[in-house]
Amino acid sequence: MTEAPSSGDRAASSTVGQGEPTLDSLVSDFSDERPLELPYDVVSTPVLVIGAGAAGARVAIAIAEAGHAPLVIGKRGHGDAHTTWAAGGINASLGSLDPEDDWTIHAADTLKEGHFLNDPEAVELVARAMPDRIRELERWGTPFDRTDDGKINQRYFGAQSYRRTCFVGDRTGEAMLSTLIDSAQALEVPYRENVMITRLLSDGERVYGAAGFDMETGRGLLFRSNHVVLAAGGFSALYHRHSSRDDENNGDGQALALEAGARLLDLEFVQFHPTGMVGERYGEAWDGRLVTEAVRGEGGRLYNADCSARDANEAGDANGGSQASQSSVGERFMERYSPDQMELDARDVVARAIAEEVRDGRGTEHGGVYLDISHRDPNYVRDRLPTMVERFADLGVDITSEPMVVGPTAHYTMGGVDINFKTGETGIDGLYAVGETVAGVHGANRLGGNSLAETVAIAKPVGERIALHLSSADEDPVLTPGQRALAEREFLALEMLAEADGDVKPKALLEELGDLLWEHAGIIRDQQGIREGLVKLEAIRAQTANLLVDGDLTSRSFEYAVDLSFSLTVAEALLRTALERTESRGAHYRRDHPETHSDWRVNLVVSADESGLSIHKRGIGEPSEPVQAAIDEDYELDYHHLE
Repeated sequence: MTEAPSSGDRAASSTVGQGEPTLDSLVSDFSDERPLELPYDVVSTPVLVIGAGAAGARVAIAIAEAGHAPLVIGKRGHGDAHTTWAAGGINASLGSLDPEDDWTIHAADTLKEGHFLNDPEAVELVARAMPDRIRELERWGTPFDRTDDGKINQRYFGAQSYRRTCFVGDRTGEAMLSTLIDSAQALEVPYRENVMITRLLSDGERVYGAAGFDMETGRGLLFRSNHVVLAAGGFSALYHRHSSRDDENNGDGQALALEAGARLLDLEFVQFHPTGMVGERYGEAWDGRLVTEAVRGEGGRLYNADCSARDANEAGDANGGSQASQSSVGERFMERYSPDQMELDARDVVARAIAEEVRDGRGTEHGGVYLDISHRDPNYVRDRLPTMVERFADLGVDITSEPMVVGPTAHYTMGGVDINFKTGETGIDGLYAVGETVAGVHGANRLGGNSLAETVAIAKPVGERIALHLSSADEDPVLTPGQRALAEREFLALEMLAEADGDVKPKALLEELGDLLWEHAGIIRDQQGIREGLVKLEAIRAQTANLLVDGDLTSRSFEYAVDLSFSLTVAEALLRTALERTESRGAHYRRDHPETHSDWRVNLVVSADESGLSIHKRGIGEPSEPVQAAIDEDYELDYHHLE
């Protein structure tokens, strides 16, 4: 339902709602006396789902199956969500190749990889649910690769005790999202594309809807809804080298939730994937783009450029690299860091190993290391890794006969919104969150293959829970005059931001922020560096008073300006929690505190009020007896199955 705002509604604009609008800090000459000129539409929906990737789609399907009509909105075209970039696979203890595997071992692997900062109930929910979710996706049409006897095939991913990762070649996320979209369309789930939300309408206790704008027309949009689901992704794109698109995963979900009164959790934990493309070799447009873990899961090996050590590496073995790769690679260095699990150790271990090789002068001329799968049969590589073969072929590299140059890239954020995993609730009545927007499942480091798993395993019960609470009153939700005024104040801030005519372009500040985080909150951190990062962050904030937006509300420049407001909020929380945690654990490595301490087995909870951000510690529950038994068994991947 779309309605035009009445004159009475507009008269309410003199009443300001609680809290300061997101964009106020970027509008230096804000004036309550300025009349609102931005036209806007009002849209009513029983449930508003912000984010159109796998998590948002699966929530919507569950609600629609119960007979309701949620509205899903996305910042891009339908089907063009970040889920499509998750290539390598999705975890479920099917036991197709390793019948010994079960959900308790999946949960144990997840907790160990998360260094026991995970929410145990959330982990067990995912591990228990995933076999059914995979079979559901199979029934709905996801074309999983098959074994010779017709079972869903599974591959190794790093730090997994068994082959547990189901896959569709190396385009699993794309295939999975296509299936979910088809299922949502069959249920006639309404969808609206090219919409950006800039403000949740909240009084700190409950949510009333959201305000934003149509990115194609520039028209304001006021969504009235008693139930809002954040499924907007993470914030890894804040870093200058990352595996996301520049206009995705920039912290909008976390910032929206924090401003609405919800809490954030464990923002210091950012996963750096070991193998991103190194832009110095392939061009700036490819810098940080993911080289899927499936390459290593299918037997890919990592080598440095130290040719003096070549005689000691696998290139001299009968099963070693091809002639092409032997002439260029050096030492197979993971033998020094992880002789048992090698290239398939935990992502944080492999990423730090690569960073140390480069730092110590054993990297390539382009600042990376070599990833080589040329020892495998070329037809096998083409079958299992078609996207990687095609991508590198377009760049002049035949990965079936020569190595790739790779280096760590910011890939995933374990931190996010603090929720109750049984319900998806955030503590703000009517506000829910799912997917990478939330924290809890992954702890201090995510197990590869668990990101796609979390989206469907958590989203289904959350959607069912929301559906149980829907009533006829939710079809036409009430928006108070104060909340209408808050939305109009947001529209006024958007208007004025679009008119910003200073000297500093928002994209330049985002790039400066990306360099800041890479340098001061990257793979290896310390107190001095983090403090320097906070000082630089304030300097960037100061420059926002002199923004230049080159275009109207439909321009990319304006989009970057809005992104900047979200990114600065999340970057501060990240830096402050990284400073607070004086230990090393998982993806958070402090060179000045290199040990892991039992008294730091706590989550760091971030909240915001008029005085700014505050951080407090919270204890963590214990796993169930069956999962604890699996932990005690100490299962471990046998890498040498791949040799």
